[in-house]
Amino acid sequence: MFVVFDGVKSLDVVGPAEVFAEANLFGAAYSLCYVSPSGEAVATSTGPVMPVDGPAGSVSHAHTVVVCGGDILVGAPIDPDLVAAVRLLRERTHRLVSICTGSFALAAAGTLSGRRATTHWRHAQTLARAFPDVDVVPDALFVEDRGVFTSAGVSAGIDLALALVEADHGPDIARAVARSLVVFMQRPGGQSQFSAPLELRPARTPTLRDVVDLISADPGLDHSSSRLADQVGVSQRHLARLFQTEFDMTPARYVEQVRLDRAKSMLDSGYNVAETAEGAGFGSTESMRRTFVTRLGISPSQYRGRFKSTASRKTL
Repeated sequence: MFVVFDGVKSLDVVGPAEVFAEANLFGAAYSLCYVSPSGEAVATSTGPVMPVDGPAGSVSHAHTVVVCGGDILVGAPIDPDLVAAVRLLRERTHRLVSICTGSFALAAAGTLSGRRATTHWRHAQTLARAFPDVDVVPDALFVEDRGVFTSAGVSAGIDLALALVEADHGPDIARAVARSLVVFMQRPGGQSQFSAPLELRPARTPTLRDVVDLISADPGLDHSSSRLADQVGVSQRHLARLFQTEFDMTPARYVEQVRLDRAKSMLDSGYNVAETAEGAGFGSTESMRRTFVTRLGISPSQYRGRFKSTASRKTL
């Protein structure tokens, strides 16, 4: 059963729904239905109105409840009727699922308290700040914790739906569905591979602003903590405190992230792996490969194959 509301993201509904419907062609027996808090049809994010089968309160039991996402759930109070619907259905379902920002509705209803969960990479920090009792896993495509499942952004809902089909009916049917829909049975890597470059608020202290500018200007230079501290005339301990206080990371972690972002941008634009390793400041292709595998779960070559520009290759 899918829980929808005005502003629901269309793909959060139809992506997972198509997985379950496709599974029925291979021997599953899912019965799909759609409810809204009021029982009224809802306007989706793409415009068309979506009819529903009734109000959430009319449901006495559902094996799986899928709470879909929508931009409306982030940065504004969530409709109390939707929160009440989630609380009610949690008591009437064997398995509670959220897609993308649907995790915000689950968290508002208290169903993620003390649990691990994920959401779209763009909103992971917002979820963690708004609900500190939730253990947010920002890189996961989906997370399960004691019968509550949460997925990352949009198409990760398809990944989660496939995992649910596999849990219900085994890998053969799930594999057949994946092949039929031309999607990965298990997508390599986490959602960090899709994330935008490092986005931090501007440094408040002039010293830290100077350090950040030095790193961004040329990630390939020697940006060891000792070198950076010397360049701005502070101790390594003081520099580490500045980074921890303002960015919640070490100087070394910040430098690695800047280099990773630069590498992703270069690979997106069509540079090869060797050129990128040099231009982003990794020193060697092996060093860059280790960072990609550790941070993104995929190699630079795999990343390049998925995200490089279709435009003509640029030259250094």
